[in-house]
Amino acid sequence: MFSALRRRLIPLTLGACFSLPALGAALPTGDIANSQARHIATYFPGRMTGTPAEMLSADYLRQQFAQMGYQSDIRTFNSRYIYTAKDNRRNWHNVTGSTVIAAHDGKSRQQIIVMAHLDTYAPHSDADSENNLGGLTLQGIDDNALGLGVMLELAERLKNTTTQYGIRFIATSGEEEGRLGAENLLKRMSAEERKNTLLVINLDNLVVGDKLYFNSGKQTPASVRKLTRDRALAIARRHGISATMNPGLNPDYPKGTGCCNDAEVFDNAGIPVLSVEATNWTLGKKDGYQQRAKSRTFPNGVSWHDVRLDNQQYIDKALPGRIEHRSRDVMRVLLPLMKELAKA
Repeated sequence: MFSALRRRLIPLTLGACFSLPALGAALPTGDIANSQARHIATYFPGRMTGTPAEMLSADYLRQQFAQMGYQSDIRTFNSRYIYTAKDNRRNWHNVTGSTVIAAHDGKSRQQIIVMAHLDTYAPHSDADSENNLGGLTLQGIDDNALGLGVMLELAERLKNTTTQYGIRFIATSGEEEGRLGAENLLKRMSAEERKNTLLVINLDNLVVGDKLYFNSGKQTPASVRKLTRDRALAIARRHGISATMNPGLNPDYPKGTGCCNDAEVFDNAGIPVLSVEATNWTLGKKDGYQQRAKSRTFPNGVSWHDVRLDNQQYIDKALPGRIEHRSRDVMRVLLPLMKELAKA
C-alpha cells in the first residue's frame, strides 16, 4: 500500500473502574470515544507534564490498553521549558513526562503510528496564570481528551483484527511545552524503526473548531497524500460528513498541509503524517490557530488552554451535541481508513 512511499489512590481507583472492554464493540460508532474523553476530562484535569494528574492519566491509558489485550508500557523522559515571571525573569522549569505506548503487531515489521497528546496546558508565565490559561482545573476536553478517546476506540475496535502492518497507539506528553514527548519518541526510534514507520496519524483539538480537517505533512509524498488525506476526505463525503483540508490561504502553510502539533516533529524527519483536527483555516491569520468565528461564547474564537472554555460542561452548553457528533464523525472516517492502510 505504501510502496509509493501514580500517586493519588482515590483518583487512580476511580480511573481503573472504567472498563473499556465492558462497553463492548457493539456500541454505536463514536460512543466509546465520547465516553472515554469525558471520563479522562472529569477524573484527570490539570494533566500538565510531570504532575500527578499527568502520571495518573498515563497509567489509566496503560490499563485501558492492557485490558484490551495490548502490550503496553509507560516511558518517561526528562525535559524542560522556560517560565517567564512578572518581572520578565525567565527560568528553566524541569519536567519528567510520560509516554504511553501500546502495540498491535502486524505480519510485517512496518508500522503505522496513531498518536494523541495526553497533557493539558501548563502556564508558561505569571500572565498565563492570571488569565486562567492552563493549571490544575483545566479539563482539556478539546485539547486533547477527545483525541485520546478516539485513539482508545480505534484500539478497541481493531484489537482482534489481523493486519499486514503493525499499529502503535501512542499517547505523548509535553506537547504543550513544545512537542517534548514527540521529540523524545523520535529520538528513541532506531534508524530501522524510522524507515519502517509508514505513517503517523495525529489526533488533536477535535471538538470546538468549525470544520474537521485532514491535512498531510509538507514532506509527505503526493502518492501517500492520495492514500491518506485524500482517501479520508473521500470516506467523509461518502458518509455525508463535512470535512476538508487547509485551503492554503496563508503562504506559510501550503494547501493540504497541517502545522504546529506533534505531527510536525515526524514531518520534519521525513516520515509521512496525517493530521486530524477541528479548526478554521479561513479565519484570523489563516494559520489554523483560530478555531471559529469570534462570539460571545468564544470571545477570541478559541477554547485552547482556557479553563473557563475548554471543559465539557461549557462546551455542552455552548455547542450542544458537538462532542458526541465529532466523536462519531472522526471514527466513521478513521476506522475504515485504518483498516485500509494497515491492510486488515
